[in-house]
Amino acid sequence: RLDATSYMKIITWNCNMANKKKAEFILTHKPDILIVPECEHPDKLKFNSETLKPNDILWFGTNQNKGLGVFSYSQYKFDLLDIHNTELKTILPISVTGGEFDFLLFAIWAYNPEDRAFNYIGQIWKAIHYYENLLKGNPVILAGDFNSNVIWDKLHRKSSHSMVVEKLKRFDILSTYHIHQKSTQGLEEHATFYLYRHKNKPYHIDYCFVSADLAKKLQSVEIGEYDFWIKHSDHVPVVVTFDNT
Repeated sequence: RLDATSYMKIITWNCNMANKKKAEFILTHKPDILIVPECEHPDKLKFNSETLKPNDILWFGTNQNKGLGVFSYSQYKFDLLDIHNTELKTILPISVTGGEFDFLLFAIWAYNPEDRAFNYIGQIWKAIHYYENLLKGNPVILAGDFNSNVIWDKLHRKSSHSMVVEKLKRFDILSTYHIHQKSTQGLEEHATFYLYRHKNKPYHIDYCFVSADLAKKLQSVEIGEYDFWIKHSDHVPVVVTFDNT
């Protein structure tokens, strides 16, 4: 997939570790950009010889077995911005170039147990304030494991999911799933995470938010099927396709 195409496909999938054993399954969906929370360090990624190798890789984390990986399987190139706030750890501001258009990608794994008061959605709440100037007026995508949903708002009074959604809305940044499905936050028809891998414990906690200019290019949003993906992870992939013209 190193050729230019008429569409751009971004996939986020929390692989639940050991991505080297699972990459072949997600790559059947032919992502241009793949965001993988809970991914091991690239030095540990010994792919099968038949598995397509990425054109570019960006990884960040403190645990070599469990960080945030971002992979290009197309012409896109990544640069982690110098403004990256390492206290926010795995929320990565990335300049994406080399395609039909340039944009900013915030690859997200909202998890920081060292910041207990602002763990999970609190990390994103802090990030959208810290990176506020980048979010204004730029083509931007925020995608990954947010570890959050409106249903838990009462547990996060300082920085709830609804507060994050509303703040992003002020920047004209909206959730692709909710645009495509004409759905309301908290009333999602499809789950992206199954607690303990149990089908009767479904939650929607993985997202792809985009600025208004990219929302106009949105073609489709697909959520992976439980029966296939649960063998590999407690999350299923979110596959978002844009018109690349």
